[in-house]
Amino acid sequence: MNFSQFLLILRARKWIILSVMFGIVVLTLAVNLMLPKSYKATTSILLNYKGVDPLTGLTMPGQLLPGYMATQIDIISSKNVALRVVDELKLATDPAVIAQFNEATQGRGTVRDWLADLLLKKLDIAPSRESSVIDISFKGADPAFTALVANSFANQYQQISIQLRTDPLRKASGFFDEQTKLLRDSVEAAQSRLSKYQQDKGIVSIDNRLDVESNRLNDLSGQLVLAEGQLMEASSRQRMAQGGSSAESPDVASNPLIQSLKLALGAAEAHFADVSQRLEKNHPQYQSAKAELDKLRSQFNEQIKLISNSVGNNAQILQQRTESVRAALLAQKNKVLELNRTRDEMNVLNKDVEGAQRAFDAASQRFSQTKIEGHAEQSDIAVLNPAVAPTETAGPRVVINTLLAVFLGALLGVAVGMLAERMNRRVRSETDLYDMLQIPVFGAIDWNASRSGRGRAADMFLPRRLKLK
Repeated sequence: MNFSQFLLILRARKWIILSVMFGIVVLTLAVNLMLPKSYKATTSILLNYKGVDPLTGLTMPGQLLPGYMATQIDIISSKNVALRVVDELKLATDPAVIAQFNEATQGRGTVRDWLADLLLKKLDIAPSRESSVIDISFKGADPAFTALVANSFANQYQQISIQLRTDPLRKASGFFDEQTKLLRDSVEAAQSRLSKYQQDKGIVSIDNRLDVESNRLNDLSGQLVLAEGQLMEASSRQRMAQGGSSAESPDVASNPLIQSLKLALGAAEAHFADVSQRLEKNHPQYQSAKAELDKLRSQFNEQIKLISNSVGNNAQILQQRTESVRAALLAQKNKVLELNRTRDEMNVLNKDVEGAQRAFDAASQRFSQTKIEGHAEQSDIAVLNPAVAPTETAGPRVVINTLLAVFLGALLGVAVGMLAERMNRRVRSETDLYDMLQIPVFGAIDWNASRSGRGRAADMFLPRRLKLK
């Protein structure tokens, strides 16, 4: 079937098509006039929500949370919000509503649930595509009631959003309260251990004490070096003074008594040599000179021995002093090492106290924050445009429905016309004849051609204008 055939069929079946279309339009108008008028009230709300983790305190814009707008729509259209609306408007206590409920459900269920389901069926929620605005619409027969219900849904949504935000914060506040008490006990226990350690060790200021003991250790180290140097010098003099050449010892040679005895001994030896050359051994002068020489030599040796012993005693004294300084240095070193160990232990205890204090301060801060937020009744949802009683009906839309009925009636009429043509197919063009008989068409008579100048009687027996193909 080509387009020309389709147009011929529409022309032939035009009365059927028009009848169907007219019937559909009349039926639509009748239904629209019979339906009660409905009104639609809309409340616009603005969402300014920020997601807060009650435990970590981290915040992020709600628009970045996946499924944020869908979640808010689900909350608004939840049965919990609808039940709150029923309770706020006190719809379940109306005797007429109770009678309708008993008639509709035969007393099964509750009035609140039945009313909540009815309200949700007439509720329409439309989020904005590129903003945080949500429109809450409600349809009904009473304009004032529709505006009242729409505003009530917005109000109850605000209330339940506050509850959904504050309930986790209040639970978190209780958790932080318990943790704060435990951390406070930890701080007190750590501080008690530090205080007891200071009392046991008798520590007032370990840093100052360590500085004093370190200086004393350095002084003892210097004294030990000095004493060891003096001991080495005294030991060398002792070995020289007590050796075979003790007379050559500087300590012996520099002694004034030794020097005087040495001069007297030299003079006595010269006198004795002179006397021994002149006199015999038994001569009294010889004996006297020899006795004087022996006496001086004995005094000289005795003084050398005394001086050598004095140098040895000095070396022993320096040896004892060196040992005592070394022992004091060792004791001081152990004392400083003990102070270092004590300081390390105190540093560990101080770090325990500081760590417990930081944890306690952080928990206290989060506890204060969550406690304040948990008792905050401020909502992040604001009513942008409250609903007002509509003055124009939202339905039925007679003009739109009529135009739609014309369009659908035309389609249905064409379908009915095509069905009638299919049930009673007729030849309406040369193409139909060719398709039916499968023979070529040489000509067609135009029955609508104008008459010639001849009379009507003659025309009844003559063919009309013949068109050759």
